[in-house]
Amino acid sequence: MVTDIRKIIESFKDRKGAIIPALQAVQEAQGYISPESLVTIEDVLGISRNEAYGVATFYSQFRFSKPGEHEVKVCLGTACHVKGGAAIMDIIEDDLGVKAGGTTPDGKFTLERVACMGCCAVAPVIVVDDEIHGKMAPGTAKEIVDRTVSKGVSE
Repeated sequence: MVTDIRKIIESFKDRKGAIIPALQAVQEAQGYISPESLVTIEDVLGISRNEAYGVATFYSQFRFSKPGEHEVKVCLGTACHVKGGAAIMDIIEDDLGVKAGGTTPDGKFTLERVACMGCCAVAPVIVVDDEIHGKMAPGTAKEIVDRTVSKGVSE
């Protein structure tokens, strides 16, 4: 994996403003920004680990822990919040046994709180493995997550 990450980062070498695209490429490849990738960024791009970490922590798109096999995102933007997004988050947290921002102990699910999915017309919204589900109610959202759990068990 380290060799692959090195190749990815080397493709950004000597490019002005390379840090954000390099971080995006690393996260795309491994699902998160690992401590080892920050060391490789320092080595290849000549940007200190502290600077790379500072950039990555500034933007909410970057994560520093390995995500679960399945990602569940609950929108809590204004439209979703007004239409019950918090209740949906509560029921999914209970169902998965993990709080927003966490990953289940078995590594199967990561639950994320999202500020806005840009789907306000169909609020409230959840996204499960990049599949958008709109006009959710807590029970329906739970059913969708449970189907994903069942699918994961049978695979």
